Amino acid sequence: MPSVRRRSCSPSKGGLISSVAAPALMAVALLLGSQEVRAFDIIGNRRINHIHAAVHTSRRLHPQSLSRHVHVHVLGRRPSSKLLAVDDANNDTKKPIMEDPNPGGLNNYGGSDDGDTEPADEPNFIQQFQSWLGSEEGKRDIQTYTISLSFALLLRVLIIEPRYIPSLSMYPTFDVGDQLAVEKVSKRIRPMGRKEVVVFNPPQTFRDIMNANYGSSNKKSKEALIKRIVAVEGDTVKVTGGKLYVNDEKQDEPFTAEDAAYEFGPVQVPLGSVLVLGDNRNHSLDGHIWGFLPRENVIGRAVFVYWPPWRIGTENLF
Repeated sequence: MPSVRRRSCSPSKGGLISSVAAPALMAVALLLGSQEVRAFDIIGNRRINHIHAAVHTSRRLHPQSLSRHVHVHVLGRRPSSKLLAVDDANNDTKKPIMEDPNPGGLNNYGGSDDGDTEPADEPNFIQQFQSWLGSEEGKRDIQTYTISLSFALLLRVLIIEPRYIPSLSMYPTFDVGDQLAVEKVSKRIRPMGRKEVVVFNPPQTFRDIMNANYGSSNKKSKEALIKRIVAVEGDTVKVTGGKLYVNDEKQDEPFTAEDAAYEFGPVQVPLGSVLVLGDNRNHSLDGHIWGFLPRENVIGRAVFVYWPPWRIGTENLF
């Protein structure tokens, strides 16, 4: 511990410590049970004798005390780094100075610095899952997930479902990769109308054509299709000169990619059926090849494009 140094006094009148007061103060401090002897600034070498006297007095009062070391600083002299070793009363030999084996105050005991022991092995995933299943929180979560999943399935089966466009037969209305919502309710409460875009299961004539060209194991013959209704039951329809005529009226079709390069009709749409064509008229396998579409094959109406973001909307769907 560093020594406590008293402020030096100038040699003016009354400014010096008397030779009698210094040893008296040291004796009082030692009698109060001080565990360390701290050096004081003293005047001249003659003050050392008084300190030694005070130390011997303390030894007589405390015979079990260990050797002490006194830093002696003489006023006007450079402080000495030497230690004055004081012998124990019962031992004439000097005892070695005890060094702190762990000056940093740290230890090598197990566990963390704050005394915590290492945590026990945590349960694995299966054990945590089993515990979660048996808890009240797990039961509530399972109930929530079941209700949500059931609602989503009911919504998809009966009300609306997403669809993906894999080809260019409806270009430019739909591009490859477009995703759209197909509504399933209105087909039950109102009849199909011209210029509506519908998703449907292919009729048997379409499947026969696909099987004849690609084999009976071809999965594309069973995939849902998307086309535009151009005529409903009872209409007389024909395609001539690249234009569509329904009941002898030329149809305005700004949504088509180009004029048709084929001739079709005139034919009359039978009851319970519609005629569907692709907007990309010259690159679509549609009703002008495989015939009429039964109404019961219709899955629903395309009502909204939701992906990609720059194509979001309902343009040319009605």
